[in-house]
Amino acid sequence: MPDNNGMERVKPIAQRAPLSKPAPELVVGRFAPEQTFKTRAYEALKQAILDMDIYASAEPAWIDERQLSEQLGVSRTPVREAIVMLEHEGLVKSVPRKGVMVLKKTKREVIDMIQAWAALESMAARLATLHASDEAIAGLRRLFRGFDDAHKPSDHLSEYSSANILFHQTIVKLSGSQVLVDMTEQILLHVRGLRQITIGRDDRASRSIVDHLAIIDAIEKRETERAVILSRDHTLGLADYVAAHSDGIFE
Repeated sequence: MPDNNGMERVKPIAQRAPLSKPAPELVVGRFAPEQTFKTRAYEALKQAILDMDIYASAEPAWIDERQLSEQLGVSRTPVREAIVMLEHEGLVKSVPRKGVMVLKKTKREVIDMIQAWAALESMAARLATLHASDEAIAGLRRLFRGFDDAHKPSDHLSEYSSANILFHQTIVKLSGSQVLVDMTEQILLHVRGLRQITIGRDDRASRSIVDHLAIIDAIEKRETERAVILSRDHTLGLADYVAAHSDGIFE
């Protein structure tokens, strides 16, 4: 239609409403049951190996794949895959025509690992004094509240051994360093079984808790150098003990 000046009026172009984007779609891939079974088999077998008293006998310990698959209620494939993972961690070894053997470390290997552990944990103790919160450090002392003259570590070795290992793991975690945590855990996989044996000899449990409480005191007071020395010497004491008193434990 022309306007008053005789010119054609241009109709405004209607604006379109902006297109709304579709709601985001949750895309979940199907998981493979055999992967889940492998993980479960790995975790169950690893825990069973860690719970074994492999140094109590000179005879090697063997893993029966068929028996394991029956006990776990899975096929032999995830069991074999779990064994491969454990072999990479140095916990087992496949022996041709014989089967799968749970590995024991030599005396020299154990001493070397404990010495490395001492270095890692003493650094962890240093970092804990510098960075850990008071609340986190307080958790160390709570680990041993259940032990006293009426409940002696030497009379409850299994319970104390568990608290003992947790104590060392906690110190490393207090460092705030995941690298230290991962390296120490790898070492503990191979020495925790031996530590459970040695802790019950020569009343070492009673002396151990005294050392632990001294380390806790140093960390609580933020006495860095004392915490480093006490932590290092405590763990090196285990290396010295293994060197001098491990006859009959290793082949």
